[in-house]
Amino acid sequence: MRILITGATGLIGSSLTRQLLHLSHEITVLSRNVKSAHAKFGEQVSYWPSLSDRHSLDGFDAVINLAGEPIADKRWNKAQKDRLCRSRWELTERLAALINASTTPPTVFISGSAVGYYGDQGQAVVTEDETPHDEFTHQLCQRWEALALRAQSSTTRVCLLRTGVVLSPKGGALAKMLPPFRIGLGGPIGDGRQYLPWIHIDDMVNGIIYLLDNRNLRGPFNMVAPYPVHNEQFAATLAKVLDRPAFLRVPACAMRLLMGEAAVLVLGGQRAVPRRLEEAGFSFRFFELEQALDDVINQQA
Repeated sequence: MRILITGATGLIGSSLTRQLLHLSHEITVLSRNVKSAHAKFGEQVSYWPSLSDRHSLDGFDAVINLAGEPIADKRWNKAQKDRLCRSRWELTERLAALINASTTPPTVFISGSAVGYYGDQGQAVVTEDETPHDEFTHQLCQRWEALALRAQSSTTRVCLLRTGVVLSPKGGALAKMLPPFRIGLGGPIGDGRQYLPWIHIDDMVNGIIYLLDNRNLRGPFNMVAPYPVHNEQFAATLAKVLDRPAFLRVPACAMRLLMGEAAVLVLGGQRAVPRRLEEAGFSFRFFELEQALDDVINQQA
């Protein structure tokens, strides 16, 4: 396949791009920083610095859209919320318009989203059919998905990636958690009862490729492992894998002081399960959290 990828230098995108190259696909990377992207992938891929001079996406078999400002890196003031939205909405809208303008459009558009689509769901099991709570993360993801769905037609199917916490040896949320846990200062956040839907980077990449290859699949997919865990269980399991204690609980008030409104990302949660992905026949490699963390941390060693 000839595939256009946005967000290829990110946590998911870099692993996905390398795997697609290994599978002999022809890759074009859309990146504002071509120099940085070239440092990652060299001459193996083609590079586009922008879409400003493009009138269609004729010639591509697939588009995978993973770009977006990191959601947890800064406090959510009005300007940051605008950046989070614009970094997702504007590019997705442009890609959908180019697909619709194509004479021979890509057969599949796989576009990012997040389990934040559902808002804080407490202890309820969350499938793709769950009614969302109307908060900022839902508003962000709902419009992101709606813009992607503009590309859907009889010739182009759209798959939406409602992604949880991706466990990878190369960064992401786990990289921020590890330093205090490695020195024995880790522990649960708040009451620890909030669910944390996680997925190993290998299952995330293989899940995207599964959606790419299976022509009957479309719509939203929870990109999470089958067994989400409470934050308290996640902390205990991470400490066990590292052979460290995990008794220093971080009070909810401290997280709200540090993160402001964005604290909902760690104090709230979703007991999300990958119902549609499993019903479609996808086989996860990593079911148990301890197995996944052990694999990721051993890769770092």
